[in-house]
Parts: sequence; structure tokens; C-alpha cells
Amino acid sequence: MGAEALRGGGAVFGLIRGWQRRHWRERSKAERVELQTVVTWYVTTWFFSLVWLALPLVGGGLDRRPAPVVVGGLLLLVGALQCAEANRHTRSVLDHYLGRAELPPGALRPAAVLLALALALPLALAVLGGADAITIRFAIGAALLPFGLLYGLVTPVQVFLRRSAVLAVVLMAAFGWAQPDPAGILMVGTLTTFGTLVSLLAGRCGAWTLSVLWEAERARETEARLAVAEERLRFGRDLHDVMGRNLAVIALKSELAVQLARRGRPEAVEQMIEVQRIAQESQREVREVVRGYREADLGVELAGAQGVLSAAGIDCEVSGEADGLAPEVQSVLGWVVREATTNVLRHGDAGRCGVVLTVDEGRVVLTVENDGAPDPVSVGGSGLAGLRERLSVVGGTLEAGPVGGDVFRVVAEVPLSVSEVTA
Repeated sequence: MGAEALRGGGAVFGLIRGWQRRHWRERSKAERVELQTVVTWYVTTWFFSLVWLALPLVGGGLDRRPAPVVVGGLLLLVGALQCAEANRHTRSVLDHYLGRAELPPGALRPAAVLLALALALPLALAVLGGADAITIRFAIGAALLPFGLLYGLVTPVQVFLRRSAVLAVVLMAAFGWAQPDPAGILMVGTLTTFGTLVSLLAGRCGAWTLSVLWEAERARETEARLAVAEERLRFGRDLHDVMGRNLAVIALKSELAVQLARRGRPEAVEQMIEVQRIAQESQREVREVVRGYREADLGVELAGAQGVLSAAGIDCEVSGEADGLAPEVQSVLGWVVREATTNVLRHGDAGRCGVVLTVDEGRVVLTVENDGAPDPVSVGGSGLAGLRERLSVVGGTLEAGPVGGDVFRVVAEVPLSVSEVTA
């Protein structure tokens, strides 16, 4: 029995970890905040129905006569249906508010019908005298919240408040007719106002926060695309500066050689030799431009990693100096810093990242460590495989993986001098 229990517990934890990987770890930070907000709305509707409706009815606030018991049971059923309907439409209403999808016409009509029933049943209890005043008042508040969370996201605030005020007046008049008690009438108005404000604040404020968050996410994506476009333009300008003049000279000298050849002049050979020399020089200059474009400067990459991670809210500390290292060493370690930084941003949920560069016994050691271990699938991704290939060319090694808890570490070692390795 003990072994079976352990296996069952392991299976449960495996399911939890699998759900976490599928529904949490693979999501971006904005998607996680949205998921957390939606789950909070789900729980809020059921929590208020339990505390404000179920507990007073079951806990002695309901008369035990047959008619009040039937009405109370119907009220619990309608309250549960309200919560289920609110949960069913939460995503679609949020998508409508964020401008991602249009809400179908009449989508909230069933929720409005359930709201009318949820408000009519407490009125019936008041007419029958089948529940105490507190139970009836709390039932009104519990009925308003599930519909208010939805309606507050599809209606302008001014319209929502105006219609809520009209509803408060109607409810005060109806319950004042059923139980003409000034204090009770005032309590109905107070709970209606409270339910309206809670649903508006919980729904509208949360959705507005999500809209700001997604706008910032889109701005970061736009900034990244602009950075890529700017780098392409820079490379295009460099290539144009190198090739433009040389190609123009080649064209002129080739034309001159053609004219000289047609006249049988021996100078045509000299011009074609010059064309050959310029073409070879152009090839060399293009290779230098491409090499400079593909090589990563370690100092620049370290500073860039610290800036990018800090901008993403990750505390990043960089220690060690890249000055004095061979260009080949700086290039390959610069790629390690670039890939490790990308993995921290994309695959993990780090709050801290440390980058340490040291020189020990003729080897340069670069260590990148963060406290947000990535999904195990990403550890063996093509990015790290590409780094291992780059490092192997210069006799370096790469180790990457969790080192305990949520800590993930990347360690790259390269010989201090790679001339002998690459020779």
C-alpha cells in the first residue's frame, strides 16, 4: 500500500509539473499576468456567491417552511448558474475589451436573465417573510457581482454607473414595497452600490492593467524589430561604401579596356590587370565587413546583456574585464553571452542573473547563472548546440544545466590563446 501511495503521489506531482510546463512556464510574463487575472475573476465570483449567498441561506438565515426552502434552493441554483455563465464568458469579454475579438450580439443575454431571476427570488423571500433581512440583502449583493464583472467590460463606465443607479432605485422601491423599513431600504441601496463598485473595480481595473501591459509588450517587440532593421541598414551602408566605389572603378576600367582592345592597343591588358586587382581588393574588403558583422565583441555583449536584463526587471551583475583577450576569444564568448541572455529572457522567470568572466591557468572561463531555471526542453535546443560547435572550433567547452533548485548555470571555457588550436 505504501509503494502504491508513493507511486500515486508521484503521478499527481507529475501531472502538476506537466500542467505547469504547458500552462505556465511556456507563457510569456504578460500571458502569465493575464492568466492570473482571469483565474482571480473566476474565483471571485464563486467566493462571493459562497460567502454572501450560500452561507447565510444554509447557516440559519432561511425559514424552514416549505415555500421559503424551495425559493432558497432555487436561489442557490441560480447563483451557481450565474457563476458558471460568468466564467464561461470571462475570456470572450476580456478579448472584446482588449480589442482582440468582437463579442457576439446577445452573448450576455443569458447572464442578464439569470441576474433578473437572482434579484426576483430574494424579493419573493421578502414577500413571504421566509428569510431574515441580512440574508436577503446579501443575496442581492451576491447576484450583482457575476453579471457586473462581465457587463463592466463591454459598457462605457458612465453608462454602467448610470444604469446601476437606475437599478439601485428600482431595487430600493421593490424591496421597500415588500418590507417598508427605511433602514432596510437604505441597506438595499448601499449593497447595490457596493456590488456595482466592486464589480467595476475588479473587472475594469484588472482589464485596464492588462491592456497597458500588452501595449508595453507590443512596444518592446516593435523596438526589437526596429533594432534589427537598423542593424540591417548599417550593414547595407557599410557594404555599399565598400563596394560602390570599387564597382564604379571596375566598370570604368573595363569599358576603357574594351575600347583599347578594339583598337589593338596593348594597354588593354594593363587595364584588365588593374580590374583584377580591384576585384580582389573588393573581395578582401567584403570579407572584412562580413567578419566584423558576424564577430561579437565581448565587452559590448556584456554591457548589452546587463542593459537588456535590467530593462526586463532582472537584477544583473557583471564582473570581469574583456580587455586584453584575443579577438577570437572575445568573439566566441560574446556569442555565449548573447545566447545565454536570450535564454534567460525567453525560457526562464529569473529575478537575478550573474555574469562572471575569469582567467585561470591559461583558460578563459565565462559563467552565466540565473535563478529562473528554463524548461528542460530548451536546455538541449539548437542555440546551445550551436554554441558548442563554435566553442569546439577553438578548443573550448560548454556546460549548461540546473545546479540545484531553480538555479540554471552556463559555463564556457576557452583557451587563452587559440592560435595553436586553429592553426
